Amino acid sequence: MRRIDALKAIYPDFEDHLVVTIMGAVAVEVYSLGHRPNFFYLEHSMGLASSVGLGLALCLPDQRVVVFDGDGSVLMNLGTLSTMARYHPQNLVHVIFDNESLLSVGGFPTATSAGTDLAGIASASGVENVAAVTEPEEMKDAFSEAMRRDGLSVIVAKVEAVGPTAFAMNIGLLENRFQFERYIKELRSK
Repeated sequence: MRRIDALKAIYPDFEDHLVVTIMGAVAVEVYSLGHRPNFFYLEHSMGLASSVGLGLALCLPDQRVVVFDGDGSVLMNLGTLSTMARYHPQNLVHVIFDNESLLSVGGFPTATSAGTDLAGIASASGVENVAAVTEPEEMKDAFSEAMRRDGLSVIVAKVEAVGPTAFAMNIGLLENRFQFERYIKELRSK
């Protein structure tokens, strides 16, 4: 499955929630589907999308938080899975796109290409709701279920190691940050 096809299958289900993406292809592909002020593209911060998402979920328990991550990023910050399990936010959905490579920085293979099982690691870390998917329809079903659930969910989606033809977005990093901050302030004032 291509990551963009998985994202297209679930876009209507996440467009009104807090969304944090990791850098590179994931951010560009989410952006290409239609930017919203509740989307935060965490560029130049490999490994930290899950930590930012966890912090948001804990600080804003009434808001659903969706993190779109990559296998290389999660492997850089593997402790995030046990930390998420420890704090078990009821409003966090962590999607890991596993293409077995560091696609956005040259395509070097990651440990998942040699057998590391991120879904297994998430389960062994104490995450109760873990799904592994390989098709857009499976992704849609797993994501819809996770979004309805009161509980932490991790979805590992096996995707092809292909990305967008260009990595440009028409939103500046600072403007995205300020826009996202304004969106959160508006939520808190309601």
